[in-house]
Amino acid sequence: MDIRQLRYFVTVAEEANFTRAAARLHLAQPGVSSQVRQLEKELGHLLLDRSGRSVTLTEVGEAVLPYARAAISAVEAVRQTADEFTGLLRGQVTLGLVSGAAAAADEFDLAAVLARFHANHPQVEISLTEDTSEWMLTALRRGELDIAMIGLADEEPPPGISLQVLVDEPLVAAVAPDDPALTSPDRTSIPLAELRDRPLISLPRGTGIRGVLDRACAQAGFQPHIAFEAAAPLLLAQLAARGLGVAVVPVLPADETSAFGLRMLEITEPRLRGRVALTWRTDGPSSPAATVLLDLLRTTLTAPGTD
Repeated sequence: MDIRQLRYFVTVAEEANFTRAAARLHLAQPGVSSQVRQLEKELGHLLLDRSGRSVTLTEVGEAVLPYARAAISAVEAVRQTADEFTGLLRGQVTLGLVSGAAAAADEFDLAAVLARFHANHPQVEISLTEDTSEWMLTALRRGELDIAMIGLADEEPPPGISLQVLVDEPLVAAVAPDDPALTSPDRTSIPLAELRDRPLISLPRGTGIRGVLDRACAQAGFQPHIAFEAAAPLLLAQLAARGLGVAVVPVLPADETSAFGLRMLEITEPRLRGRVALTWRTDGPSSPAATVLLDLLRTTLTAPGTD
């Protein structure tokens, strides 16, 4: 047997599915299946029960699994210890981006930071994924992500998660020039209660901004009427410009609002904030490579107005 076969077996056991395991390993599913079968043949026992809708461990598989994990950890520890003496980092770092954080990624030039990291540590593979904030937090806790840039729905981070706020700005109602909310040409704000019966255009459930909106509306005693959902704030603004509803978005650049003919009204009573944060497990990333990337991101990506 070799460490590759053990790694495949552990991944299939964790995913309970060969296809998902192959995707996580960035491999073709037949290759993963073949290697696991070779491991079973060498051991003389079936480790996985493939008869059901999901793959489960056999009795022998249950007994072997902790030793397989220990063997993988030992090999990684040997490699990391040797690399420390040469200053070389290896491995893979998984970084998550929520859709609402994509704008922040552009603002902070995340690509430049990752390019700098790659230039200094070319043996480290960086895997980027995009999903909702809720999924990102779950993936962080489960160890499927090392670092995530997410939108915050709550004031305090969940247990076991640390964060650094990168963006903290007011949420606004983006409206078309002929919207009834524009009761006067000088109006700059709108109370949340005025949005009670209006069709709203918002980010999807699971994103930080949507969580802020839903919670604030619930506290105000009503459920928001979401007419359209989209993952990109810019698309929300375009829909609002067509008069399809009021878009609840972070403050947009002046050139974009003027291009669409939109007006921005700050939402008040209460004031809503859109926050994007860098998050990681409080006990730290699981690998030296992830720790180095996290340190670089924390020192390079700073909230506006900070040094």
